[in-house]
Amino acid sequence: MPYRWTPDHTAALPDTPPAGTPLPGTALPGTCPPDGAPALRLDLWPHRSLPARGFAVVIWIMFGGALLPLIPFIGSIAFWVLLLFMMTALAALWIALRRSDRDRLREELLIWPDRLALTHWTEKGEALTWRANPYWVRLTLHPKSGQIENYLTLAGGDQDAPREVQLGTFLSPEERKSLHDDLARVLSRFRDVR
Repeated sequence: MPYRWTPDHTAALPDTPPAGTPLPGTALPGTCPPDGAPALRLDLWPHRSLPARGFAVVIWIMFGGALLPLIPFIGSIAFWVLLLFMMTALAALWIALRRSDRDRLREELLIWPDRLALTHWTEKGEALTWRANPYWVRLTLHPKSGQIENYLTLAGGDQDAPREVQLGTFLSPEERKSLHDDLARVLSRFRDVR
């Protein structure tokens, strides 16, 4: 699945740190690691059908396959003309594959006992952040929202300006359903601690 919990979301919440260890920014002692790191982290990313190694293999296969028909033309003007067209096609394939690769598009959800932060990186690399208290966050799975099936949203935020944000729009409907179930269990565990 294109999402990962760190540490595993089914494991127990972190234990109480040793006595005298300060917990900066934590409202609930013993439920967050001593260094102020989040208790849970969720990373989401879109499917990538062609990893970096696959990209290199495709380019080399294209290069080698395109050079084979050029062998009979070595030493003639036609070789250089055909080589120019072959390299243009290879460059076009390279650019097309790189443009379709969406490495920058991803989401990160950090959960502390007293706060939650969702950061969404757009395809251009711009970071959009939303914060809320996990106790008051409302998780909703919309079975059919327009043409999108299993649309997942988080609602809450500042009392002055509450917002509803989408989560995992690049995931498949089945993955959003699974993510909803996992996240609902996690949020209920944090509510039970309070």
